[in-house]
Amino acid sequence: MSGAGEKSETSFARRALIRLAGSAYRMRRRAATVLVVLAALGFGYNAVFGVNGIDMFEHKRTEDRDIQRQILRLKQENKQLQQNIQELQSDPDAIEHEARERLHYARPGEVIWTENGPPASGPQPAVSFQHKDGQP
Repeated sequence: MSGAGEKSETSFARRALIRLAGSAYRMRRRAATVLVVLAALGFGYNAVFGVNGIDMFEHKRTEDRDIQRQILRLKQENKQLQQNIQELQSDPDAIEHEARERLHYARPGEVIWTENGPPASGPQPAVSFQHKDGQP
């Protein structure tokens, strides 16, 4: 009888060991699945909110568009200034106009008068040129 009892105990111990091994395997798989899901969530969060994430990418795109607009505006301003330089180098009327406006130069026989306006932080005071005989 002792042989049948031992066989039953070994069989029971073996089944318990197999169940324990299967349980450990399932727990290991669940733990690995949880770790993979957590890693995926971490990578996803970093892809959206990280240093080089989508938020930063959108910010850089907006910044790039603003800089491109500024470059275009500066190119247009540069073109206008180049035209102004060309006129001042070759057109006597343009030279005279600038001298009158900026330097308040007058031709012989003209009188310059200015209107008192707001302080210097506001618009420039109006300047008019008039001959001594009253003609503009």
